[in-house]
Amino acid sequence: MAATAKRHSKTVGYIRVSTVDQNTERQLDGLELDKVFTDKASGKDVKRPQLKAALDYVREGDTLVVHSIDRLARNLVDLKNIVSDLSARGVTVQFIKQNNLTFTGEDNPMNNMMLSMLGAVAEFERALINERQREGIAIAKKKGVYKGRKHALTPDRVKDLKARVAAGAKKAAVAREFSISRETLYKYLTA
Repeated sequence: MAATAKRHSKTVGYIRVSTVDQNTERQLDGLELDKVFTDKASGKDVKRPQLKAALDYVREGDTLVVHSIDRLARNLVDLKNIVSDLSARGVTVQFIKQNNLTFTGEDNPMNNMMLSMLGAVAEFERALINERQREGIAIAKKKGVYKGRKHALTPDRVKDLKARVAAGAKKAAVAREFSISRETLYKYLTA
């Protein structure tokens, strides 16, 4: 008797909110899931650690359950790539809020059209959010109330940072020590 490969059949949830302050409880609440991956990051692109972990974790026969299309991606190209990649690997993708819209890898013209339409709406929504943010900042600047982002370091910490770099410390190590990105470190060094 030839041994057959054991087929997975796990139900895996993916939850995403845009900021650390937002509550994840309403997404996938009450569903029985074998494992859940949660990101607290923008959906503007696919560079999210828990999304990557979820995509690496799921196997043929598994189902990836997501509250809504915009939680998985706010970019139509990214959305279609994720769904088609998972479907090709034998992973079912299910979106709860869109009446359990499900993708199994079988060619379903209606589901493909719905994915394209709803994905385009999510992308449009993100563009509107960005536009409103830019408009709000422009108005605040005109009124003189826009201060921009709060600086990551106090002036004393900036002096310490510059002294460490001047003394020959590696920039990447200094950035880690001060809990800032290397890009931010370079901005402080050139300011």
